[in-house]
Amino acid sequence: FMLISSAFVFFMIPGLGFLYSGLARRKSALSLIWVVLMATLVGMLQWYFWGFSLAFSKTATNNKFIGDMNSFGFRNVYGKVNIDDVYPEIAFATFQMMFMCVALSIVSGATAERGKLFPHMIFLFMFATIVYCPICYWIWAPGGLAYQWGVLDWAGGFLEIVSAVGGFVYSYFLGRRKENLLINFRPHNVSMVTLGTGILWFGWLLFNGGSTLTPSLKSVYAFLNTNISAVTGGMTWCILDYRLERKWSTVGLCSGIICGLVAATPSSGCIPLYASLIQGIVAGVVMSIIKI
Repeated sequence: FMLISSAFVFFMIPGLGFLYSGLARRKSALSLIWVVLMATLVGMLQWYFWGFSLAFSKTATNNKFIGDMNSFGFRNVYGKVNIDDVYPEIAFATFQMMFMCVALSIVSGATAERGKLFPHMIFLFMFATIVYCPICYWIWAPGGLAYQWGVLDWAGGFLEIVSAVGGFVYSYFLGRRKENLLINFRPHNVSMVTLGTGILWFGWLLFNGGSTLTPSLKSVYAFLNTNISAVTGGMTWCILDYRLERKWSTVGLCSGIICGLVAATPSSGCIPLYASLIQGIVAGVVMSIIKI
């Protein structure tokens, strides 16, 4: 179950590549696919190297802010950590590896039209080590500060916040795009945007549903909550776009679906089904207004 869930989450990464590529100009389309895939390679190496140890250390019980290096290079990462666990630690490490790769792939969209690729890979390795791993430890590791406060984050709302803020900061330092590039700017391939959205939606179902770590009724609830939130988010954004522009927008539909999926991530395993319907509508309204 966990390996299948890991494969679903990994499949989201080329979906992000297609989404970013379709939204950009034709000139930048291929470089965005490259940077998303290379971000994944950097993330996997960092996670194997020391990322998992920093984010989910078993022995850093007296440190509430970051793990230690006890599991460096997946050392002693094999079977069950506790006798009550129903999954091996190495399966959990693999599942969480894919989560971080998605986060880095989201950040890599900040390079669109202006960023150099090689320096961005160095930045991503440092970002994973200095930003992602400590915050992951705070929230999901038993010794983490927020975990001990009782903070609930079902499938990684922090992941989306961290990657969004990281992309924003990186974009700020890159500076504004050239004004002549923004004249009549339109996505060069809406079909790729739609394909990327479909792949993301497909993977997201077990991104959230697989976060139970075992197949259970809660997995089904997380799966359905994710789906309902995506549906209402997409419909809401599309209707608001039509009210303003008097035409149906495929990009708007895809944007609304993704907003619903993002909104479902931190809560999909913790709320009843009707709440995800409301959640998707609110996400679609708020993000559509921000876009305007």
